[in-house]
This record gives sequence, C-alpha cells and structure tokens, in this order.
Amino acid sequence: MLLSSLLAFVALSASAVEAAKPLPVPGKPKGCKTIPGDREWPGKPEWDALNRTVGGRLLRGTPVASVCYGPNPDATKCSDLQNSWGVVDHFLNNPVAVVPPYWDNNTCHPFVPLGTSQSACDIGNLAVYAINVSDAKTVAAGIKFARQKNIRLVIKNTGHDFLGGSQGKGSLALWTHNLKDIEFLNYTSKHYTGPAVKIGAGVQFKELSRLAEARGLRVVGGSCPTVGANGGWRQGGGHGPLVSAHGMGADQTLEMEVVTADGKIRHISPTKDADLFWALNGGGAGNWAVVLSSTIKAHRDGPIAGSVLFFDNTYDDKYWAAVEAWTRALPALNSLPGFASEIFITPEVFALDMATWPGATEAQMIEALTPFYEEVKKLNITVTKNETAVQRTYVEHYNTYVGSDQIFTRNLTIGGRLVPRKFVEEGSLVPNLTSALRQMFESTPNTTIYFLGYNASYEVAGTTPETNAIFPAWRESLFLINLVTWNYPMAPWSFLKDTLATINTWQQTLRELTPGSGGYINEGTFDEDTWKEDYFGSNYEKLAKIKKKYDPDHLLYVKPGVRADEWIQLGDGRLCRV
Repeated sequence: MLLSSLLAFVALSASAVEAAKPLPVPGKPKGCKTIPGDREWPGKPEWDALNRTVGGRLLRGTPVASVCYGPNPDATKCSDLQNSWGVVDHFLNNPVAVVPPYWDNNTCHPFVPLGTSQSACDIGNLAVYAINVSDAKTVAAGIKFARQKNIRLVIKNTGHDFLGGSQGKGSLALWTHNLKDIEFLNYTSKHYTGPAVKIGAGVQFKELSRLAEARGLRVVGGSCPTVGANGGWRQGGGHGPLVSAHGMGADQTLEMEVVTADGKIRHISPTKDADLFWALNGGGAGNWAVVLSSTIKAHRDGPIAGSVLFFDNTYDDKYWAAVEAWTRALPALNSLPGFASEIFITPEVFALDMATWPGATEAQMIEALTPFYEEVKKLNITVTKNETAVQRTYVEHYNTYVGSDQIFTRNLTIGGRLVPRKFVEEGSLVPNLTSALRQMFESTPNTTIYFLGYNASYEVAGTTPETNAIFPAWRESLFLINLVTWNYPMAPWSFLKDTLATINTWQQTLRELTPGSGGYINEGTFDEDTWKEDYFGSNYEKLAKIKKKYDPDHLLYVKPGVRADEWIQLGDGRLCRV
C-alpha cells in the first residue's frame, strides 16, 4: 500500500513538472501546426477574443449531417439529407463543409438512428472554426490569429474542391462565400477598354450570368452554375462553354482586391504587384492571397447556335469507331471562331450534349457538324436525338442544354488530361487513345468520360504568357479529357481511395500517350507524382519565387500547390514542415 501510494505520488509529481514546462505535448513533431488536443491549442477565451475582433463573425465548424445527431435532432432536415446526400447544394452554404466525399471521409453522415450521440459526428479534417468574411479587416484578423497560434489557415468559398485545399485538420477557415457585391462598369486601362463587372469573392455564376444578361452582356463562366466565379475556378484557370469565344476565366481578370499573408490589403493588376496578379490568375487556388473581389471583362451578348446529338452504345467496334471519328473531327471544329463542344461517353450512350457557337446560324452549325454526321451514318449507327437551334442569349443557351434546375452530384472521383492539337492532327496515335479509353470502360463500368473541346489559345484570349499563369499546355490543347467514376452515397473511404488510385492509373496511361502535355489542376488528383509538370509546367519556378516573396512562412498551403513539397501531412492530419 505504501509502495503504491509512493509510486502514485511520484507519477503525479512528474506530471506536474511536465505541465509546468513550456514544451509541446510529448510526441508532437517539431515544426508542425497545432491541432486540437495539443497543449498550445487556443482555449475558449482566446477564441472568444477573436470572435469579438471580427464582430461576432466566428463560427464553429459543424458537419452538414450534425442535424441528425445529439439530444435535439431535426427529423425533417435529417430525412432530407438522407434522400439527397449526394447533392452538391447542401454543402455550399456551410462555412466548413466541402463537396467531395473523399475529404470528409463520411465521418459524419445522415444514415444513423435519429438522435445518435453527438460524439459520433466527428469534424474530421474539416475546419474547426470559420470566419464569415465581411471585409479586409476580418481576413487580416484571421491571418494574425492563425500566425500567432500556429494554426493551419484555409480559404473556403463554395467548397467545389476536389483537391481538398479548403479543409485541413485543426484549421481556421476564411469563408468568403457571402461577399456577394456585383457592380457593372465601363472600364478603361492600357490593357482593356470596355464593359466590365466587379464581383465579390462569393459570387456564383448562377447569380452573375442572370444579371449580366439583363444588361445585354455575358461573362465567361463554368459549366456548373453553383461554382464561385471568383474562387478556385478562376485562380486555377477556369474553363467553360465560352472559352473559344473569349478566352479562359483567368484571361478575363483586370484587377483584384486581395489580402496577403502579411495581413495587408492590396489592389493588384497587370501594373501593380504584377507578379502576384500573374500568379493568382492560373497558378492555383488558396495558395497566394485571400481574394475579396475581382474586376473582370464582360462581353456583349447575342445569339448563340447550339446542338445536341445522341446515340446508344452498341458495345461493339462501331461505337468506338464513332468516338474516334469525333476525335478526328475536333481540329476542324475548333478552328471555327468561337466553337466549343462537350461530349460524354458512358456504357450506355454517346452524347454531344452541348455544342456552342456564338454568332452562328442554325445552318452553319449543321454544316459544321455534317462531316461527323456522315461518319456516324457510314457506321450504320442509329441516332436517337439530333437537334440544332439558335438561342437569343448565353443564359438561354446554357439553360437549354444544361438546365437552370440541373442537380449536380458530389458522388464522383475525377481526373483528366489535356490532349494537344498536334496529337490528333498527326493522327497515328489516335487509335491508341481510343483503345485506352475503351479499356477503362471495360475495367470500370461506373465510368463517364468527357471530351471538352475548346480553343484556349493566346490568339483567342488576346493574351501572352506574361499575362497570367494559366498552365501553358492549355494554349496548345485541342480538348480536355475528364475521367469520372461515380460513387454511391455511403461509399467508405477505402472505396474512395481505391477509385482515386484507379483515376491516377488512368492518368498515367494518358500521360504516356501525350508526353509534354498535362492536366487541369481544378479537375485533377491531389496525389499524383508528377504534379509540378502536369499542373504548372514551365511556370513552376517563377511561381515558386512569387510564393516565397508574398508568403515566405507558407501560411497558406494547398496540395498540390506551389512549394507544397516543403510540407507533409502526418497520419493524424497534422501538417508539418519536411
């Protein structure tokens, strides 16, 4: 009894001494970010002080499905989530949630008995707190707090983030989604004179496009209406149906209002902090500065010809011969000023689901597509749908082929590859591409492959390599291949990890077929080995110097992002310097 009491006293004394030492929790690696459970993690008084500093705009991170848990669950909301867990919309207005299931690991889902213990709803790697950003001061306060407390800092807009940059273990999120100001103006500078629009960081395309249409204008936007017009889409380059007419998303940017990692507000443009402006437009999202607003080009609206064509997958050689015929048709089609296209192929169907040609007539669209029609006819393939029409405006065109009420799913894994124009024009390797795509289908039936045909050249955009950091392979590409596998709502993380590995394998196959090209960072995989070459290319070294200049301590981190290899994420989610 005496011995046991003595041992207990010694243990208690030792613990007291350790508690008094200003040392990290035993086992915490040196050079790592602080996470919950660490001795240095801020206590409630510190978070409360931050909340007062930002005017009560600090929000505790809460998973979307938390309404199903705890002593006071919301039965109606929980039931709605169970019925639509795969729908994107639930995650857009949550300050910490991200769209792709891979990044929340299903640590908190709605498929539980109502009122399950709150402890079963784990925040996982989502941000622990978020600041509902209202201005530069709230951003600067978040930056200062994260720096002083050694906490990981992330930026979240809508959460359409396949790379996981909007989340991180123990992070503080700067939530820019509610910066919704929109101002149309006549812009004049030595680089551009014409209609423009200044948009807050949280503006979405579904909001912007309607307002532009009402003023007789259109803006370059993405294919998904809920994507932020000023977040990762633009900062990663930004593609969509109007690329062949006006250039990519980052080609539209005239100036930006940002807060850098030192807490300073900067108004950047091609003539002011030009290097940072260059990097923020195409050099990847979440890694350079916090964007508050951008001023972008607007374009005069007008009629747009559109077309669709569908036929069934007959599971034989002639179906894949038709796919190859479309590939070979693309050089001529993409040479038509303004012409863009999107097809998808599935185990069930070939679908030209949207051809876009601003200023063209119905007759011109039909004439342009006739060579492909003839190839399909020669193959004795029965076309199930073939429609061409002219819409009055871009929004009308978009709603005709995508739909204003289209429901977008989050249950997917995506990767891809840019296919150079010369690859198809030379022609000899096109059968190899067709064969590779066919093998992907045969090995994984729950697959859809997209061909997004754009002319994203410097000539179309009216830009040069010095204008912005858009990945140079875009400028020489004929189309972007998107490789998509569809997941089921409650797919375990092990399944999602396996599908990601499959996509990486397929990307390697396409890489071997198209050496020297690359992928689109916003629709690629975060863990591919050749990310520097495939997402940044010849821009990387210049980008690395700019990163060091404006964020020397690497307060902002994304993977794959410039200088991301200077950090490693441990098994518990903790971010540490290499």
